[in-house]
Amino acid sequence: HPKTRLPGGGGAPEIATSSKEIYITMAQTKRGMVEKIDFFTSFGHGEGGDHRQRLGIDTAGPTLLVTDLAVWKPDPVTKEFTVVSMHPGVSRKQVQESCGWVVKFAEALDETPAPSELELKTLRDLQARTKAAHEGTGKGKAA
Repeated sequence: HPKTRLPGGGGAPEIATSSKEIYITMAQTKRGMVEKIDFFTSFGHGEGGDHRQRLGIDTAGPTLLVTDLAVWKPDPVTKEFTVVSMHPGVSRKQVQESCGWVVKFAEALDETPAPSELELKTLRDLQARTKAAHEGTGKGKAA
């Protein structure tokens, strides 16, 4: 029950239907991971199954959901997001308690690998450049 609904999707609806596939990143909370949404800006898997295809959308839609607790992928048939990997130190209970529906866990549940040094360096550099750009220091320019 959002308090405010802004007009328009800023291009998100077109991106969600035109992109080959979509990766979603978000904090995992009951507020963000609700069983049924009141409205949507960008079409995901709709009713599941072949709903995208029945609407003439020939792209894959959301194929990966990465939260601060786990990695989720849609079931190949139903399209229900399923936990395929949990981050180190995270329990099934934590994942379930921060989700608004009964979580489906993959039979072969993996532990998310730690990021490589290159990945960490890249993310830290991006964060520093973003911070500099927001502060207007000009230090965020790529070399």
